[in-house]
Amino acid sequence: MTAFDKHQVTCFRFVRCRLDPATGVVELVYAFDDGAPMTETVTIPGAPFALDAARAEAVERALRLLHLVAGVSYYKAAVPAQVSVDSYSVDAETAELVEGIYLNGLGEFAYRNGLDLRGRFRLPVAGHALTAPALGLGADALVAIGGGKDSLVSIEALRRAGVAQSVTWIGNSQLIRACAERTGLPTLNIGRSLAPALFELNQQGAWNGHIPVTAVNSAILVLAALLRGAGQVVFSNERSASYGSQIPGTGEVNHQWSKGWAFEQAFGEHVAAHVAADLQYYSLLRPLSELAVARQFARTDHYDAHFSSCNRNFHILGERPVNRWCGVCPKCHFVFLALAPFMPKTRLVGIFGRNLLDDADQVAGYDALLEYGDHKPFECVGEGRESRAAMAALAARADWNQDLIVQRFARQIAPQLDPQALQLEPQLVLDRSHRIPAAVWDKVRVDFAA
Repeated sequence: MTAFDKHQVTCFRFVRCRLDPATGVVELVYAFDDGAPMTETVTIPGAPFALDAARAEAVERALRLLHLVAGVSYYKAAVPAQVSVDSYSVDAETAELVEGIYLNGLGEFAYRNGLDLRGRFRLPVAGHALTAPALGLGADALVAIGGGKDSLVSIEALRRAGVAQSVTWIGNSQLIRACAERTGLPTLNIGRSLAPALFELNQQGAWNGHIPVTAVNSAILVLAALLRGAGQVVFSNERSASYGSQIPGTGEVNHQWSKGWAFEQAFGEHVAAHVAADLQYYSLLRPLSELAVARQFARTDHYDAHFSSCNRNFHILGERPVNRWCGVCPKCHFVFLALAPFMPKTRLVGIFGRNLLDDADQVAGYDALLEYGDHKPFECVGEGRESRAAMAALAARADWNQDLIVQRFARQIAPQLDPQALQLEPQLVLDRSHRIPAAVWDKVRVDFAA
């Protein structure tokens, strides 16, 4: 076997994609130049799927969209300047959407690897986009769950609103499964296996780094919804996701771009216009800040012993982790800080196993969240202004203001800031930009504002 040289690759190929309705197995095939095919599989439970002509056509469009979006995992290994689509044509609207996903969704990847991807990924365009028909899909929802606080807030809000839902996740995380089962709702576990060849390329020096995972998962859930007849695909990305890290000399780099409003708007509009007119794709938490989400989560302790927003939890521990919070990563830092104003201190310390705000080793991590001498971490965390407002709220409370990091904020950082910008209440106001269907929004709006 010839060793992989990312600098010698000239073309990335979208070879073919296929869905077997009898088994629910999707094959997504890619290749570099004339090299061996790399095949990813996605398995959607519920087969066999009986599809009429209109639904089958929509499924094929969703399948091709997934093929194009999921290719980002493989394209990044070499980022060649040439791209080909071997087995179907791509219209201009789809090309514009997918090119935007690759450029913006690989922003952190490009920054960390010193690459300039502007204008690099271009799909060959042929034919015209088709107008999506209404398929008579049901009102039930596939609701993505990731094991953290955000999706659980969405699930409970939809439950109170009377929306029928299937709690849906991709992959084999036992922690996510435990959270999903804790809801007591119907569950849907979609399988996904990356091509083994990708890991071999990584060992041979391929470019590697962060990809827009939420974009890929969104495309998977859209396909699953069409196969299963569900009319809603619901994510739980709050408005803070739209704001990235401000890097001196570079500008904004958003780790969670595909969780942001720009992606949601573009992807949701594309699905409604060109895949299925009555398939609603949206984030239920888009009008909320991270702090507003934390306030909602704190209203019940039903998930205290089950949830985790710690990404390291999924990377460095076993399938059923002993400790759901590493306590040292930006996600742990932020979730602890965001929840602190809204729940009893004893409860919060019980969840994490320790008080992160009274630990000198955590100072640098919290400085980054506060954007004090550092930029916002490359993680799915709230805005600096939210962290500063939360810390100011704790500094005014007797149960928190003696903790080391809170004391440091009050003495060293807060005097440099505008007191008006440290108010907590403005961070809890609902935003008007969202794609939530009116019938759903009318039911959850009062819930979220309370």
